[in-house]
Amino acid sequence: MSQPVEQPYNEYRGQAGPAEQPYDPLRLCVYATVALLAWLVGPWAVAAFAGLGLIGYVRARRAGLLTSKCALRDTRLVIGYLAVIAVVAVVAIVHSVHPLWSR
Repeated sequence: MSQPVEQPYNEYRGQAGPAEQPYDPLRLCVYATVALLAWLVGPWAVAAFAGLGLIGYVRARRAGLLTSKCALRDTRLVIGYLAVIAVVAVVAIVHSVHPLWSR
């Protein structure tokens, strides 16, 4: 007689069976939070997030990271992309504080 094979306990469903973790849409929550902050704080939030990302990618590039999970893949492209966003955000901040160009 063969003994029944015991299935590992599935902690996500509370039942016996293969422990497959359900999809976690964390990125969507992160995107919504970033969009909310950008909407509430305006270009200040965009400049802050772009600056943080830029610092992080420059450090990662110096540490040897050549490809990223970002859609642009090449870290040089990601750094350039974030730098452009940071510059545009700073221009928007300067324009909102001192609307010299709106004459």
